[in-house]
Amino acid sequence: MLQPKLKSKVRCTDLDIGEVTRVVLDPLSHEISHIVVSMNGSGERQVAMGHVQDVTDDAVQLRTRSADILSLPPFKREDYVTTHEVEISHLEDNIHVTPGEVLVPLPDLEKDVKRRTFFMNFTHVIGFLIGLPIAYPILRFLMQPMYADFDNQWLKVGNVSKIKQEDVGVQFKYKKAVKEVYMPVYEIEKNVWILRATPELLERVYQGKDSEFRDARGKAIWTNKKEVPYIAFSGKCPHLGCGFKWRQHKTLGQVFLCPCHLSIYDAGGKVLDGPAPRSLDALPIKVSAGGEVEIIDMEFKAGTKSQIRIV
Repeated sequence: MLQPKLKSKVRCTDLDIGEVTRVVLDPLSHEISHIVVSMNGSGERQVAMGHVQDVTDDAVQLRTRSADILSLPPFKREDYVTTHEVEISHLEDNIHVTPGEVLVPLPDLEKDVKRRTFFMNFTHVIGFLIGLPIAYPILRFLMQPMYADFDNQWLKVGNVSKIKQEDVGVQFKYKKAVKEVYMPVYEIEKNVWILRATPELLERVYQGKDSEFRDARGKAIWTNKKEVPYIAFSGKCPHLGCGFKWRQHKTLGQVFLCPCHLSIYDAGGKVLDGPAPRSLDALPIKVSAGGEVEIIDMEFKAGTKSQIRIV
């Protein structure tokens, strides 16, 4: 039998009741134990796979009447976590559903702290407070590089002749020298996505205003002008920092797609679907008369709605 697919229609013995919105995974067997059904305006219900009679490419047939499903308690999303939040080995070998949420039950947490655990932690705190005056000067010296100013140097990444079409994402790879604390300098390979935007896309991105970049002290670094047709996006997805791609979507057309967690963005970086909390992170960009592209490499904290620079 096929595995239930998200958005599949769900049919009872008497009528259609809704569609599959999520699936629940048994963390031990790695098999789907339940489907979550959106009940055509009557909330969501969690239906055990034992109620499923047949699965096709676009439908799930239940062996139960609709009244029986409606009598089930409402689905409680807070009782589950997604498989993105917990580590489940070889998950892809068992689950082949289309994009969406795959859930696992939230583990029961220990609510009462044992008495000996309390005293053990209390002892640790006392030891920490005694040693802090001795360790503080050393820690301040060692951590000083962590609070150095951000690197706002311009980096050459390629030539715009590589871009053949408007409103199409093109990946530019480059190498950057990195100095971490007291380690020797080394190079890492990074990437940035650049588009030559049409006036319509520029208007959607800039909304009639230039985009200004400032440092931690509020000093202006650079301003991307709203009439300049080139837009650069950081190569890291704002959800969890994964790499994303430019892909053809069957219903949305050409989009930026993160294959790890299925965040989808339009050509202007706006979130269309998925768990991403904000749009793609735009970077300062300038293009010389000869078409050479330079950017300021910036990285921002993943998983936050607000844009917080970290590199």
